[in-house]
Amino acid sequence: MKPLIGISTYLEESATWGAWNLPAALLPVGYPRIVQRAGGLAAMLPPDDPAAAASVVARLDGLVIAGGPDVEPVRYGAEPHPRTGPPARERDAWELALIGAALASGTPLLGICRGLQLLNVALGGTLVQHIEGHVSQTPGTFGAHPVNPVPGTRYGSLVAEEFTVPTQHHQSVDRLGEGLTVSAVAADGTVEAIELPDPHWALGVQWHPEMAEDTRVVAALVRAAAS
Repeated sequence: MKPLIGISTYLEESATWGAWNLPAALLPVGYPRIVQRAGGLAAMLPPDDPAAAASVVARLDGLVIAGGPDVEPVRYGAEPHPRTGPPARERDAWELALIGAALASGTPLLGICRGLQLLNVALGGTLVQHIEGHVSQTPGTFGAHPVNPVPGTRYGSLVAEEFTVPTQHHQSVDRLGEGLTVSAVAADGTVEAIELPDPHWALGVQWHPEMAEDTRVVAALVRAAAS
């Protein structure tokens, strides 16, 4: 039986397809496709009542917190920077609840970009609200830069070499959340991956594996979810 991997979604007031323009819960197709390519079944998890998070996670074998808007700075006790985007409060509340439920239940968890940032915030960490050099100069496209694994970490055991990744983020880890370990960095020192030690399987990556062919990170989540 393939493991069931839940993926959190965007919630947009206006989305257009065909003749329609309606509010929509949506997700770039790269997310479910990389889960499927890695051997899992993909299920979309639109924002819901945070009180339902534990019941949802109990039905999953693994969880992905997808990329998206900036985390509202009030979540980590900060004032908004001028370059911080508008809040997505329903997503913040829902995804923080999902992360809490996954950590409490031991459900394998992968945070992607915003998902890494939320994992850090959920464990009491803070964020740098604006950095340069990690986004494409062309709107609507991804940039690329190399990341270096930290030896002896979970990520380092999955990807032992310097590896160029698709990237599109302007925020990053500042103070590391409780219990977390840095497991990859960029050349400029930006934290690119964080993780919790065993017995948790919780990993956050700052880049977008769903936009690349390499499945090593997502395949590791699927293996953990299947065990």
